[in-house]
Amino acid sequence: MISATVQDAINEQIKAELHSAYLYLAMAAYCEFVNLKGFAQWMRQQSREEVTHAMKLFDYSHDRGGRVRLQAIPAPPAEFNSPLEMMEQTLVHERKVTAMINNLYALAIKESDYPTQVQLQWFITEQVEEEKNASDIVERLKMIGEQKPGLLLLDREMGARSA
Repeated sequence: MISATVQDAINEQIKAELHSAYLYLAMAAYCEFVNLKGFAQWMRQQSREEVTHAMKLFDYSHDRGGRVRLQAIPAPPAEFNSPLEMMEQTLVHERKVTAMINNLYALAIKESDYPTQVQLQWFITEQVEEEKNASDIVERLKMIGEQKPGLLLLDREMGARSA
């Protein structure tokens, strides 16, 4: 059975993953509004992935005899000054999620909760990918600057992302 301390931390992580999904869906709405359909598609896919992450923790908690208690999710921002600002916020957010997962892993070590440590290995690896993807896009947007043709090419590339 999972300890109450670890369960509470997992519940916080579930909230963070669902908040991520909500944030990326808000970003997709912004992208649709400014006619960046590829960015919107990319953000929709990100949102779906975050829900999958939350459900992975949800199911794990139940498998260990835990009790998931869902919490309120704050409203995400609806406006961004540019695609670059939006992606910079994405990178900051992913780094925050990484820190939360690292803290959860440290708690699992402290509690000698070996199954949770194993479960979190997947999340740690996933966060390396999430941060790299966001960082790569930020750097490409910085290279593009104000050049609309470059932005449109990147938008097309992002729209080609498969599940």
